[in-house]
Amino acid sequence: MVAAVTWGTTGATMKLVARHSPMSPLLVGFFRVAFAAPVLVVTARILARPRPRTTPGDRLRLLAGGLAMGAYQACYFWAVAKTSVAVGSLIAICSAPLMMTLLAALWLGERIGAVTGTALGVGIVGAALLTAGPHGLGAPPPGFLSGVGLAFGAGLSYAVYAVTVKDLAGRLPPLAIASGTFTVAAVSLTPALVVERPTGGPVAWAWLAYLGLVPTALAYGLYTVGLRTTPVTVSGILTLVEPLTATTLGVLVFGDRLGTAGALGALLLVTAVAVLAVGAGAAGQTDPTGG
Repeated sequence: MVAAVTWGTTGATMKLVARHSPMSPLLVGFFRVAFAAPVLVVTARILARPRPRTTPGDRLRLLAGGLAMGAYQACYFWAVAKTSVAVGSLIAICSAPLMMTLLAALWLGERIGAVTGTALGVGIVGAALLTAGPHGLGAPPPGFLSGVGLAFGAGLSYAVYAVTVKDLAGRLPPLAIASGTFTVAAVSLTPALVVERPTGGPVAWAWLAYLGLVPTALAYGLYTVGLRTTPVTVSGILTLVEPLTATTLGVLVFGDRLGTAGALGALLLVTAVAVLAVGAGAAGQTDPTGG
C-alpha cells in the first residue's frame, strides 16, 4: 500500500519536471531508473550477506523483468504525454491487474478467489469511471488514441515484470531482484541519451532525483518485499491506489476536475481496496505492502 501511494506521486512529479525542463518523456523514464538502480544495488550489497547465487534461469528471469520494466517506463511516460496523467496512469495501472491475473494463472498456477475477483471487478469499474472526465462525449485530441495504446502496452509490461519478480521471490532476496531488474531497465533505456541531450536547471534535476529515489527505489523495494507473501493478483489490485493518489494530487495541487463520474469512480476504487483488505484479514493473510 505504501508503495502504491508513493507511485501515485509520479505523475505530479512529471508535471513539475516539465515546468523546468524540455526533456522528453523517454529521457525522464531513463533518469527515473538510472537514479534508482545504484541505490538498490548498493543497498542489496550491504544487506545481502552472503551474496546470493543465481542460476542461468534466474539470470534470464532478471533480464526479462528488467526489459519489461524498461518497456513500462517508455510506454507509460509517452502515454501520459499523449493523454494526461490521470488517463495514462489509470489505463496503464488498471489494465495491469487483468493481465497479471491471466499471466499468474498461466505461469504460476495462482487461482482467483471470490474476494479477489470481486475487488478486481469493482476496482476496474471504478477506474473506468475515473477516466470519463477529460473529454466526456467529445472527440479526443490527435494522438490520444495512440497514447491509450501505449498505456495498455505499459500495463502489459508491468504485468510481465510483476509475474517475473514473483517467480524469483522464493529463491532470491527481494533487494537483489529489484537491483538486478532496475539495472537492466536503466541499461535498456540508455539509447535515449544518444537521441536527446539532457537539459534542465537544478529544480528539474532535484525532481528527477526524487522521482528515482522515492517512488522508484523506495517504492519498488517495498513492493518486491511484499510480493514474497502477497499473490500477484492481490498486489495488482493494491496498485490501483496509485491512480487514485495521482487523481487526488491532480485535484488538490493542479486543480484537475473529476466530475460526478470521476467522484463515483474514486469511491468504487476505495471500496475495492477495502474489500480486499477485509478479505485478506479474514483469511489470516499478511499484507506486507501496506501500513
